[in-house]
Amino acid sequence: MAIIEVKDLCKSFKVPVRKEGRLAAVRNLITFERTLKTAVDCVSFDIERGEMMGYVGPNGAGKSTTIKMLTGILLPTSGEVEVDGLVPHRDRKQLARRIGVVFGQKSQLWWDVPVIESLRLLKEIYRIPTRTYKTNMEMFGELLDLHEFQQTPVRQLSLGQRMRSDLAAALLHNPDILFLDEPMIGVDVVAKERFRTFIRQLNRERQVTVLLTTHDMSDIEKVCESLMIIDHGRIIYDGTIAGIKEQFAHYRELTVDFADGVSEVESDRAELIEREGQRARFRFNRHRVSASELITELAGKYQIKDISVEDTEIEEIVRKIYQRSPSENGPIES
Repeated sequence: MAIIEVKDLCKSFKVPVRKEGRLAAVRNLITFERTLKTAVDCVSFDIERGEMMGYVGPNGAGKSTTIKMLTGILLPTSGEVEVDGLVPHRDRKQLARRIGVVFGQKSQLWWDVPVIESLRLLKEIYRIPTRTYKTNMEMFGELLDLHEFQQTPVRQLSLGQRMRSDLAAALLHNPDILFLDEPMIGVDVVAKERFRTFIRQLNRERQVTVLLTTHDMSDIEKVCESLMIIDHGRIIYDGTIAGIKEQFAHYRELTVDFADGVSEVESDRAELIEREGQRARFRFNRHRVSASELITELAGKYQIKDISVEDTEIEEIVRKIYQRSPSENGPIES
């Protein structure tokens, strides 16, 4: 059952037109022209309860605008949207109790007070039962190491600590849906992995639905199973991560370490793209030959010490999708 339903959702903004040339500043004051810019162009999608969905696209593609309409911050220009049975812009107060939101560039905590005081205030705002509050604080302390800095004012926290605090604030009231908009910008690798582990565990234990926007495709691969790609305000892919690899990445690479003494190597089913010492890299079409068939062929000809198979990285696939013109169709070769 879909917990988020979006149909033909559009959002346009009126943007000032700035004149150029001599006395441009004066003309801009006298005649104020505007043009219409479409940020989200009639997108439609459903997200199932408990699903972990990645939402990616280049800068200005419409990701954050979509999130703001889903959370009720922005009023859509047209189209329909329901989140957990509620219309976001109309039912903002009711929806706020069912969702958690983390914006990477804006904290929801009070800047000059300790983290714990912000969380206590949110407990009262959301009217969270004391037992629920204590249970969640114990979980945050264990999985996010919140106890290490909960007495520190927010302005004195590192970026990683602030993001963990914001995540705790977003989840304090046990929301059914979690919106994460660039939550790990500038966060170090240790904090990132802790963040990812926490989200996966939260989804596994509480079936929290997650919509994650990020420019780091490793976050998407390690957290989400499904992926939507938006470009110029339109959804250009909606499916699984495995599906996008199957559809757009026809080629894989096989790296082989041969035993000493093996000189010339070749394959009838793959292209040799690099040879250095006893190591060789082959490129093969996954739809024409399987990795096991290629390995069997090479093992029948040469003595092999080690083998590894690599898929095209999801970041490379998405980058090539961005670079295509809207009229281009068909799979992308890596």
